[in-house]
Amino acid sequence: MLNKVFIANRGEIALRILQTCHEMGKKCVAAYAKVDSKQRHISLADDKICISHHDYLQIDNMISAAKITGCDAIHPGYGLLSENAEFAQKAESNGLVFIGPKPDHIKKLGDKASVRQLMSSYGLSPLPGSVGSLGSLVEAKSLAKEIGYPVLLKAAYGGGGRGIRMLKSEESFDETYFEAVSEAQVNFGRGELYLEKYLSQARHIEIQVLGDGRGNVIHLGSRDCSIQRRHQKIIEEAPAPKIDAIKLENLAQNAVRAMSDLQYQSAATLEFLYQDDVFYFLEINTRIQVEHPITEMIYGVDLVKAQLSIADTQKLPYEQSDLRPRGCAIECRVNAEDANFLPCPGLVTRFDPPGGNGVRVDSHVYTGYEVPHYYDSLLAKLIVHGVDRPDAIVKMQRALAEFQIDGIETGIDKLSDICRSSDFVLGNYNTQLLSETT
Repeated sequence: MLNKVFIANRGEIALRILQTCHEMGKKCVAAYAKVDSKQRHISLADDKICISHHDYLQIDNMISAAKITGCDAIHPGYGLLSENAEFAQKAESNGLVFIGPKPDHIKKLGDKASVRQLMSSYGLSPLPGSVGSLGSLVEAKSLAKEIGYPVLLKAAYGGGGRGIRMLKSEESFDETYFEAVSEAQVNFGRGELYLEKYLSQARHIEIQVLGDGRGNVIHLGSRDCSIQRRHQKIIEEAPAPKIDAIKLENLAQNAVRAMSDLQYQSAATLEFLYQDDVFYFLEINTRIQVEHPITEMIYGVDLVKAQLSIADTQKLPYEQSDLRPRGCAIECRVNAEDANFLPCPGLVTRFDPPGGNGVRVDSHVYTGYEVPHYYDSLLAKLIVHGVDRPDAIVKMQRALAEFQIDGIETGIDKLSDICRSSDFVLGNYNTQLLSETT
């Protein structure tokens, strides 16, 4: 049984992990950077340790800190080191339980180029594009011409919406290609790219799964994450609206078969694009997702608790028959950014979140908190649950109107505009919603 968990992350997800650990009777150690020392979860942790000035990506520092503080497990949260196979391997080599998948799964499924080919064998067909990573500029240009523009160049080891470049024609292909290689190398430590067809009217659909590492896998339905800015999600909902329930169930069962055959352990999300009544496989995220609360709300489960339980027992905490979705949940990501989606760090002089029936706010922010410029601009996740989609939309509209944050610019007004738009209310949206309205 795990007793003391090292939280190798920051912000709202670090607080989220701490809260669940304490509910399960487990102690927590908060890793923090010096410039980030005023976060709420640090004061609530059983122990804390500074690992750097501002960098959370120092693997050896994290491992040493976990051992010094007497931890027996590490939870990586999302982002940062959560999908770093080296980090997972070093944790295991040092006698620490990595609360997530095995290192070989992170490595194998984290290669977004080769996993496309792997998943196609399970009936999860990828978009037309490269098989594996691109070998050269010449190969990339030839393939783009073959499948037709527009196309996307993507970092094979990218994530979080980063490392993506769109090309509408062969013009400036050479420059864009080498810029993408350089960007991938800087951000992800690997410069490999892959290429895929760009769909102009697609929806972004996800399937959430849990596995015990022994071939037993369950799914927790779908999420729609189509409303994005700069390829990064800002509004998500569950279940995915206006798609036949049988088709979504078939997609989920294919995802379960694939992950079962791989003997996957812990939480994972399989991502797809949906257009013209066809699902195209995109990638697998081998971690908890930012948007996991909407799945929790409709299924009445705690996915972080499930991760911890699986790490403790190597058993699934639920049977598929236990999981019955109820109603609709929507999440809005409230970021510290201006109307052009540019980051706006600074001092929060007022933080007054909404509440009421069916409203949840996951946040590490408080009045007097200084939002640093080093990290992602996420301030809070506003989540609502309704008996159906219209009820959830009304709750979200009300909650956004009540949410007050002063001292810095936030995306609340933009989120409110989207949630009141006819396209959103009617469910007639895709990944191009913001590019079409801004």
